[in-house]
Amino acid sequence: MIKYSIAIVDDEEIIRDALDITLSDKYNISLFENAELFIGSMKKKTPDLVLMDIGLPVMSGIEALGIIKERYNDIPVIMITAYEDINMVIQSMKIGAFDFILKPINPDILELTIKKAISSIALTKEVKVLQEKYLKDNQPCFVGESKNIENVMDFINMVAKSPDTPIMILGETGTGKEIIARAIHARSPVSQGPFIPVNRSAFPAEQLESELLGHESGAFSGASKQGKKGFIEEADAGTLFFDEVADLSLAGQAKLLRFLESGEFYKVGGTKKYHVRTRVVSATNKKIEALVKKEKFRKDLYFRLCVVKAEIPSLKERKEDIIPLAKHFLLEFNQKFSKTLTGFSKGAEEYLLAHEFTGNARELKNMIERAVLISKTKRLELDEFEDSLNLFNDKSKLNIAQHKDLGPGGIDLAKLLKSTEKQFMEQAFALSKGNESKAARLLNMNHHTFRYRWKKIIKK
Repeated sequence: MIKYSIAIVDDEEIIRDALDITLSDKYNISLFENAELFIGSMKKKTPDLVLMDIGLPVMSGIEALGIIKERYNDIPVIMITAYEDINMVIQSMKIGAFDFILKPINPDILELTIKKAISSIALTKEVKVLQEKYLKDNQPCFVGESKNIENVMDFINMVAKSPDTPIMILGETGTGKEIIARAIHARSPVSQGPFIPVNRSAFPAEQLESELLGHESGAFSGASKQGKKGFIEEADAGTLFFDEVADLSLAGQAKLLRFLESGEFYKVGGTKKYHVRTRVVSATNKKIEALVKKEKFRKDLYFRLCVVKAEIPSLKERKEDIIPLAKHFLLEFNQKFSKTLTGFSKGAEEYLLAHEFTGNARELKNMIERAVLISKTKRLELDEFEDSLNLFNDKSKLNIAQHKDLGPGGIDLAKLLKSTEKQFMEQAFALSKGNESKAARLLNMNHHTFRYRWKKIIKK
């Protein structure tokens, strides 16, 4: 249970003490007799909520409110005032006060007003508390409460300390393997060096050598005149993260192994020997031991890469992390789409907990993004998830789902793709209620590209 902190700023000792006695059982209270002391204290620690008198000496409550909202805009401030200060109330609300209460203070109204203010920041506070469980100096971490994730983060904190030890991260698609790789880098002695992610699927097999090792000037047709650094050289004194390493060809595996054994390499088209010191973290969603047995992955490379293995549990193995993660993503997309959603309805939470996340945290993140984008309420409701999922997951509506195999008679591919594109665009329009910009974002398309395709395919 989170215990929120409240700063009380009032020049009357009797009021400070009365509020302290009334609220200290439920909240962490700090007391200040003037605005100057309070604002100075915020450099070291900020409260979750402020109760502040308007009629303060020297620096008035109105002046202090302006400074607080300028520097710490997310902190709600409740102003305390007498009846005769009603004009000041109007001014304070314009500056950004959350609400106000009148003297003499009614305890019931005070508690109700505080609860309203806290509900406006509850989501941010919950996510912050979760992040701070493992977060240090803004290092990457997993958000979660499960024992599984606690074990993973404890293991990472331990193995990250050795910068020369290769680490293999194993886990299903969407579990967050790159987050773990970044967490390892951030906690290692080479954290000040670069983190260079390499995804095998990002470039053709024939470009692998040049991308990894770099090339000298004029090494091949189309090569840069200035030459080029490869990923390995860019990762010098840092971390090279090789994602989907199990998809490397045997030839590519040999090149990677050669570097791992000596730390030395030659650029394509060159004779100069280069030497770098970089930590190698690799990842795969495949059963790599099975590939070794089938001789599709080199045993010697496997042993080189798997000095230490970190296994990331799937989301179905840590159901207790679904809601904390959902809140984390909700806060992220609130900021992205400039929204102020405060959380989830009970029905929405039950729906998320019951959902089978085959795509793991990535699927949950995409689901929250769609729901936040289309929501017009103060919190996410069950209907917003059901509408989105029914439109995007109902395979019976997709012609392409009927053609898993080509078949002896073949297909009209152009017609099939056009039909499928048309259906997705119609669904995106339905979800966004006809808003082209939102529909384009749902399909990860540029707004102008979406408009062009819409005119060409739908209106033709």
